Amino acid sequence: MSNFLLEKAKTLEPINPNRATALFGGKSSGILNWNDIEYPHWYKTYKRLLGNFWQSDEINMSSDVKQFPNLSEKEQETYLKVISLLATLDSSQTRTILLTSLYATDPSVQSILAVIAQQEAVHNESYSYILSSVVSLEKQNQAFEIGRTDPILRKRNQLLMEQYNQFVEEATIESILKTLVYSTLLEGLFFYSGFAFFYNLSRQNKMVGTSTMISYINRDELEHGRFICELIRAVLAEHPEYNTKSFTDWVYNQFQEAVDLEIEWSQYVLKDVEGIDLEEMAGFIKYRANKMLRMIGLSEIYLEHLQNPMKWIRVYVDNFDGTKTDFFEQKSRSYTKVSELNGFDEL
Repeated sequence: MSNFLLEKAKTLEPINPNRATALFGGKSSGILNWNDIEYPHWYKTYKRLLGNFWQSDEINMSSDVKQFPNLSEKEQETYLKVISLLATLDSSQTRTILLTSLYATDPSVQSILAVIAQQEAVHNESYSYILSSVVSLEKQNQAFEIGRTDPILRKRNQLLMEQYNQFVEEATIESILKTLVYSTLLEGLFFYSGFAFFYNLSRQNKMVGTSTMISYINRDELEHGRFICELIRAVLAEHPEYNTKSFTDWVYNQFQEAVDLEIEWSQYVLKDVEGIDLEEMAGFIKYRANKMLRMIGLSEIYLEHLQNPMKWIRVYVDNFDGTKTDFFEQKSRSYTKVSELNGFDEL
C-alpha cells in the first residue's frame, strides 16, 4: 500500500484539467466549474450548506438572560461545562476542516470544506455569544478554561486530538481518511450529550434561546456529517488499497472507544440533571454510533440500539431531512433577527 506524503493542492495549475483526477493527491487546474465535477450531486450539498446560513447575534437571548440566575447550581455548572466542550470541539474542527481543504485537489471538495470550516467558526463564536449573554467576562473565561483543564473532558478528547495533530504533522491518504472518520465521530456523536442537556432544558421551557442556537448548530452538524461520510466512501472508492479489513477494524475500534468515552463523559457531566435518564443517554449514544457507521457504509455494532431509545429528543434531532418541515417550523421558533425584535442589545 502506497502511503506517500501529500502536497497541498496548487492554487492554479493551468496545464492540468479543470475536472480533478482525484479528490486528494490528484491533478486539477484549480478552476471550479460546478457543471463539470466528478460527483455532481455535491453541488446540492453545497447549496444546502449555504441555505443554512445564520448568525449567532441575530438570535434572541433576552429570556435566557433572565432565566440563567434562576437555574439550579447543578444546571448552571453543567451549562458552563457543556459550552466548554462544544467550544473545544468546534475550535479544533474549524482548523482541521480548513487544513483538509488545502489538500483537496478536487476544487468542489475544497469549496464545500471551506463552507463547513466557516460554519464551524460561526458555531465557535456562538458559544462566546451565549456565555456573554448570561455570565460575566470572568465566568466566561473560566468556562473556556474547562476544555483544557477538566481531566474527564481531556480524556474524552485525547484520541481525537492525537489524530488531528498527527494529520498536521503528516498528510497522507491514510491520515486524511482517519481524520475524516474522527470528524464523523465529532459531528455525529461527540456533540450529543451536550445537545441533550440544552434540549432537556428547553422542554422544561428553560433557556429556549440557547436551545434554538444549539438547534441550528445541530442542523449544520448533521449536514457536515452527511458530506464527510460521503467523502470517506468516495476516497475509499478512488483508493481501494485502503479499503481493507485492517482499516475497517480500525474504524470499528475507534467507534467503540469513542462510544465508551462519550458515555463516561455523559455520566460525569449529566449526573443528577433533572429530566435526563443516563441509561437512556447511553443507549442514544450507541444509536448515534450505529447511524454514523451506516452512513460510512459499515454495519451496526450495537444491535440492541437500532432505534432511538430517547423518544423525547427525536423532535430536536431526528427531523432534519432537508425539507422545509422541520423542528423549527413545528415549534414556531423560526430564525428571526433580534434587530427586528427586542434583542439582547436592547436590554
